Amino acid sequence: MKELMQSLRESAVQAILNADDAEKLENLRVRYLGKKGELTAILRQMGKLSAEERPVMGQLANQLRAELETAIEKRRAELSRVMMQKKLEQETIDVTLPAKDMRLGHKHPMYSVLDQIKDIFIGMGFEIVDGPEVELADYNFTKLNIDEGHPSREWTDTFYFTEDSRILLRTQTSPMQVHAMETKSLPIRMIAPGRVYRKDEVDATHSPMFHQIEGMVIDKGVTMADLKATLNLVVEKIYGEGTVTRFRPHHFPFTEPSCELDIQCHKCGGKGCPTCKGEGWIEVLGAGMVHPKVLSGCGIDPDVYSGWAFGMGLERLAMGEYKITDLRLIFENDVRFLEQF
Repeated sequence: MKELMQSLRESAVQAILNADDAEKLENLRVRYLGKKGELTAILRQMGKLSAEERPVMGQLANQLRAELETAIEKRRAELSRVMMQKKLEQETIDVTLPAKDMRLGHKHPMYSVLDQIKDIFIGMGFEIVDGPEVELADYNFTKLNIDEGHPSREWTDTFYFTEDSRILLRTQTSPMQVHAMETKSLPIRMIAPGRVYRKDEVDATHSPMFHQIEGMVIDKGVTMADLKATLNLVVEKIYGEGTVTRFRPHHFPFTEPSCELDIQCHKCGGKGCPTCKGEGWIEVLGAGMVHPKVLSGCGIDPDVYSGWAFGMGLERLAMGEYKITDLRLIFENDVRFLEQF
């Protein structure tokens, strides 16, 4: 038995030293030291030994097991170092190479104008709020005094999700007026920028998806003069002092009286061109005094409080700010266009 263990020691140590990967080394460990390994097979023969020989052979077997385990751990550590060295050599980064140029983008012109508008209104004490683009018809129409039968509620004008015309893509940011009046304490000064959707044909000044900025003030003693003064101030801060504006009478179901604000065409200076469709003016927003029915529907006494609201087209403001002649350029993501800003 002593000769068997000596032979096992020599063959096992040599095999362990020759193992060139972790998997082979693990197989050798199982082969020599496992429950069914060669050392175990030798130890099963101890029953044939005399009582005096068994302790001696047991001690030799334990020494052999410890020696093989030490050899295996040493070889495992060596293989680990070799593998790490190979990995480092394969993944070496030459830090002396010049770095790759990083192309940095910049803010989209439309969002530059939006940030400018936010800064203007925040400076006047307004709060920025946000709301859902998928809206209930009650908020998009009914609570804004837009009754059944109004043209804007037709399927030809609005993107509906349900056959009963209850759920839709909002056609305006005006529902935020109702959300604000139902959830906020008076007085209210807020603007709500966001995407809106209408079945408009695409042309130089229209798109089926565009951005509006809703604004509203509800307080005691608010008048139309406050509305006009605020909007003129905003336009001058965006386009510069002396920018020419005009207010035209209009009708919106949720405001009374109502108006529209135009700015003189930046392309032709009021003479008429394709950008302004020959009119010399570009419509920027609709506005007016919040209708008493809308106030009452939100639990606000119209005899105590009054307010004004507006909805402006963000793309048209950007067109005026950057002298963009076609709204489609804003959405086409043409890098040649965007790099100009």
